[in-house]
Amino acid sequence: MIHGDKRGADLERWLAAQLPGKRFSLTPASEDASFRRYFRVALEDGGSLIAMDAPPEKEDCRPFVHVARLLREAGVHAPTVEAQDLAQGFLLLTDLGMRSYLQELNAQNAARLFADATGALVRWQLASRPGELPAYDEALLRREVGLFPEWYVARHLKVELSAPQNSALDEIFQLLIKSALAQPAVYVHRDYMPRNLMVCEPNPGVLDFQDAVFGPITYDPVCLMRDAFISWEEEQVLDWTVRYWEKAKLAKLPVDADFGEFWRAFEWMGLQRHLKVLGIFARLNYRDGKPKYLADTPRFVDYALSVSKRYRELGPLARLLDELQPA
Repeated sequence: MIHGDKRGADLERWLAAQLPGKRFSLTPASEDASFRRYFRVALEDGGSLIAMDAPPEKEDCRPFVHVARLLREAGVHAPTVEAQDLAQGFLLLTDLGMRSYLQELNAQNAARLFADATGALVRWQLASRPGELPAYDEALLRREVGLFPEWYVARHLKVELSAPQNSALDEIFQLLIKSALAQPAVYVHRDYMPRNLMVCEPNPGVLDFQDAVFGPITYDPVCLMRDAFISWEEEQVLDWTVRYWEKAKLAKLPVDADFGEFWRAFEWMGLQRHLKVLGIFARLNYRDGKPKYLADTPRFVDYALSVSKRYRELGPLARLLDELQPA
């Protein structure tokens, strides 16, 4: 039972109507950075389902339902929507289990799990069709990188950038956005990382896909390889990225025929994401009261510094990040 919670009580009544004559119990299944909540619905026969509670004034369930269908049509293991009430913001989903990649990855199984993840990613990208998902356009890319100076620099570090620093940062943003928009466009999960991949059959199960867009082909691969919550040696990242690129070429996806060019686009796309996430993690703390994400900001600063130091054009960002370090 969900005690002292009107939405929880409404959810339980709704579930009882969807599961007539069946006894069930609810336990928290997971939480994410949004206003959505997930509960595991344990049935008396031993089966289980997942209930999503997404307050309609804060979240829209329709993209989740739509993208779940696109993923399954692509041959990717996503939850099936068993029942829905979009007006109340309730979904009843199949349960992909409790074993996330983030929990299960180790030196012995990483190669196999990443091979499965890149295989599913290629299937997802191969299914791409224009018009199904919102465009990952210049306006969205710019809004995302704008979170870095607004929330990470100004709010978290309490630093006011000088006019030359702002100008240099804007030029970097322009380079990153231009690189992203020059890439072939495919379906983009947008958080294709170990936390959102489940170890199950068929493997992997894919979650947290409601923000999917139509955009740069390197975005999901770099999400997977340069994760928010787990880091790998650069040699390992390079090896897995080459393996993805080879699979993508074999499948006739529009990846650059020159791996060096693909790798550059991959790194610059990752940098755009890492700057965005630094802003998001700060915003989660100061606006939404979710402080746990701030602990992972040093990982993203390291990612951003490493990439910006490798490319002459990104040198001004490397210098800015170095200047911000003492703060």
